[in-house]
Amino acid sequence: MIDEFLDLPAGALSDVEDAVRKAAAAEIMPRYRQLATHEIVEKNGPHDLVTVADRAAEEHLTASLTALLPGSVVVGEEAVHADPTVYDALRGEAPVWIVDPVDGTRQFVHGEPGFCTLVALARRGEVLASWTYAPALEEMAVAVRGRGALLNGEPIRAGAPAPGAPLRIATSHPDYTTPEQKHALLGLSVDGVSPRPCGSAGLEYLSVARGDLDAVAFSWEYAWDHAAGLLLVTEAGGAHLTSTGEPFRIIGGNTLPFTAARDAATARKVVELLTV
Repeated sequence: MIDEFLDLPAGALSDVEDAVRKAAAAEIMPRYRQLATHEIVEKNGPHDLVTVADRAAEEHLTASLTALLPGSVVVGEEAVHADPTVYDALRGEAPVWIVDPVDGTRQFVHGEPGFCTLVALARRGEVLASWTYAPALEEMAVAVRGRGALLNGEPIRAGAPAPGAPLRIATSHPDYTTPEQKHALLGLSVDGVSPRPCGSAGLEYLSVARGDLDAVAFSWEYAWDHAAGLLLVTEAGGAHLTSTGEPFRIIGGNTLPFTAARDAATARKVVELLTV
């Protein structure tokens, strides 16, 4: 059990949920549709944005989460951008909080509701619990390894895709892929498959976990984008595979693209299409 493994105090899981909600309420939602131009910065080009909300929310979560679990560390998107060596904590012995303060920053900047805060708790490369919170949509998904997945307190199951219906797959945006990855993703442009560019990765994973989307196919491996969603999909009955047929590893070194799908059969089919 996660509580016993990490020696967490009683109620710690709900305390994490409260911490995520409080960070969003304090640092994200007051800035939703209120951002000034100077509060939006390009990190690595026009498609890679960061806002004052991203940075403030990550700082808020770093303080609150490490207080909940003494001895833990945080691997956050903005901290790693400032110091890439922070990422090395994923391979260490300490429990790690993996944080994406605003997943879907582009949507957040445009005043759209399709963004979320992602938090996952991992140790030795294994994701133990995750929280996916979409404050503008009032949705909180929680997954705990071996205990299943919940959305707003109710169990969710991915189920199998409808027989005979086109597979609905969200894929990496072309701007974020290498020529080789673009070629692999072209394998999804066949009869019986309906691909589209993804939005917030966290919310695409939630769509798979609740059965509204059949699979995702992504070409990057930053842990903050995937750790929470991969556990959510797995605990909802789904599966994930890299292009070599192995499960995705949050510590990196994966063969890309990879997929997460509503069931194992769909994951295998997507990988086959990606490797044709």
